[in-house]
Amino acid sequence: MKGSAAELEMLKLRSTATELLLKEDWNKYINLYSRFISRCHFPQTSPNDDDDDSTKLRQTLCSALSNRAEGYSKLRDLSAALIDCDHALKLNPFHLKALVCKGKVLLDLHCYSQAFECFHRAKALASTDSAISQLLKRSQKLDSQSKTGFIDLSDWVLNEFNGTCPELAEFVGNVEIRRSEACGGRGLFATRNIEAGTPLVITKAVVLGRGIMPKAAGGETARLVMWKDFVDKILDAVKKCNKTRALLYTLSTGDVEGSDLTVPKIELFKPECAADTKRFELDVERILKVLDVNCLTEESVSAKVMGKKKGCCGVGLWFLPSFVNHSCCPNARRLHVGDSMVLYASRDVKEGEEITFAYFDVLWPLHERREMAKRWGFLCSCKRCSFEEEKGLELGELNGMDGVEDKVSKWGLNGKEKGYLRASFWMGYCNEWEKLKRRRVERRITEEIAVAGSIFDAVGGDERVLRTLLKKMKNGSGFGHGVETEEMEKLMRMARGVYGRVMKRRAMKAFFELELSSTSS
Repeated sequence: MKGSAAELEMLKLRSTATELLLKEDWNKYINLYSRFISRCHFPQTSPNDDDDDSTKLRQTLCSALSNRAEGYSKLRDLSAALIDCDHALKLNPFHLKALVCKGKVLLDLHCYSQAFECFHRAKALASTDSAISQLLKRSQKLDSQSKTGFIDLSDWVLNEFNGTCPELAEFVGNVEIRRSEACGGRGLFATRNIEAGTPLVITKAVVLGRGIMPKAAGGETARLVMWKDFVDKILDAVKKCNKTRALLYTLSTGDVEGSDLTVPKIELFKPECAADTKRFELDVERILKVLDVNCLTEESVSAKVMGKKKGCCGVGLWFLPSFVNHSCCPNARRLHVGDSMVLYASRDVKEGEEITFAYFDVLWPLHERREMAKRWGFLCSCKRCSFEEEKGLELGELNGMDGVEDKVSKWGLNGKEKGYLRASFWMGYCNEWEKLKRRRVERRITEEIAVAGSIFDAVGGDERVLRTLLKKMKNGSGFGHGVETEEMEKLMRMARGVYGRVMKRRAMKAFFELELSSTSS
């Protein structure tokens, strides 16, 4: 097809394309442009042809390829979208729409610095375009965040989670994947000392399924429908992206013994990592096994969903957090912000220590935790479980808070061992404090802070422990009034272990108020 003829045909199909775009019928939209592109004999033209007809053909092809790339992008077929953008830019390196479209695709692929370069080139061609300026700022912000892991949710929190959920960049901190002797198989390990609250991994779900689950009859049917929809979306994502498929195949199916599992390099999970060009066969049975073993629910004792709507439940697949094993003295928690998960240290972590979070409620004695672990299909052999197993007979004699504190004193326990014991009998402490409250026995907050701090150092931050302190600190004058500075500092330190370093002090206090009001209501 000659350039002038291609230009004329492009004008004729534009109204049909616009109609399909408004209907968001992306498959027909893509097919429309595919038929047009195939008639243009794409290989016959190159940027070196400078006659008028060749120039028209290149420009028309660039527009068609850019439009088709946009359609692929809407269907989340990012690999195909990127190929079309590259073809268009090979024909014309200064084609504005192709540059912008490629930048958007690269953002979705977490290639932030490359996206910034595209928008920077586009800005030079359209310096007054405000939309391109916004994309340039967005890519620059995400690129910086992906390198530092620094996020600040303060404005969103102070606005009581109204408005748009903040966008978070992919980030991999000071962690690596190794073989786990304690848990078997593989695990995530710290490569340097890490302070409580520090983000370890920030990553977006491959797919996240959310829905309101009815509690009455029919709830099980609703869950099955939600799960089928989730699986269909996973299969669709895997079919469209080789990199997604390659990363999913690094996860355990539960069939292979730990020693036989390969240990993938951490670089595979980092933003800007090149897409895997190797073709992998679509193995549906294997994918279903991976999902069964590795999917996480947002509702968990080791997780917090920010801006959560009441009654809404979510299940998702996040690649790197899938390598995190369980421990009854965990050192990590997760924060869910939109589709993204922030995995962060819930207490101070030493270099070489394995990153773990709780799969179930660990504020119970050993025998209770063993029953819960059995339902998960494993036996926990962490330091805390070993300690309590050693003291097993004597722990069975404990009766209430005073009994625990007597053992703490009698055995001369060190800091973490005190925390292990107090964590196992946390409900006993709560019940005792509630009895004293009903009897109007005055106590200083120092007592609760000492117990909570001990638990925090041993088993990491726990929202229920923190909430007990928050209730104690809230009085008629508002949260924190009349509380000693030292006590408030200890509370803030514990809060960073529970929610992570994701907001400023003022926002954290406002968040405390929101949490307490939601609990009371």
